[in-house]
Amino acid sequence: MKQRTLRDLFHDQLRDMYNAEGQLIKALPKMAKAANNPELRRGFEQHLEQTRGQYERLERVFEAIDEKVRGKTCVAMEGLIAEGKEWMDEDASPEVMDAGLIACAQKVEHYEIATYGCLATWAKQLDLNDDAVSALLQNLAEEKETDEKLTQLAETMINMQAAQPM
Repeated sequence: MKQRTLRDLFHDQLRDMYNAEGQLIKALPKMAKAANNPELRRGFEQHLEQTRGQYERLERVFEAIDEKVRGKTCVAMEGLIAEGKEWMDEDASPEVMDAGLIACAQKVEHYEIATYGCLATWAKQLDLNDDAVSALLQNLAEEKETDEKLTQLAETMINMQAAQPM
């Protein structure tokens, strides 16, 4: 698809993000299973439910702008998930595994924050349906909140445990 207009770019990135959220729905249970810290595990499980809601919200965005709901393979998310799988296969202590899982998860969150930020800005500039803009802003806010929770968990518990000599 040629990207001739900002609207074309918006639709392309919306399809990309729809696929990315779908990939995360499959990856998050594996991350939760690999987490050793109960609070981190619960965080991944909660984010799975949040991601399902974001996925459904993206479907509503497609409907609000009268576009067919369809994804486009998100190569960036494939790479981030592959990196996470690679990390989960490492022979790390439980504390170091959890610190690495947080790092992998935050890379995903930062990608999502960047993409939702662009989508929301473009939706406003294109004067798209208020429901579409609102849904994108809600997804953006949730991703920022998750990133903050991961940072707090890392800084107050996980990283300190991982730094302890064995």
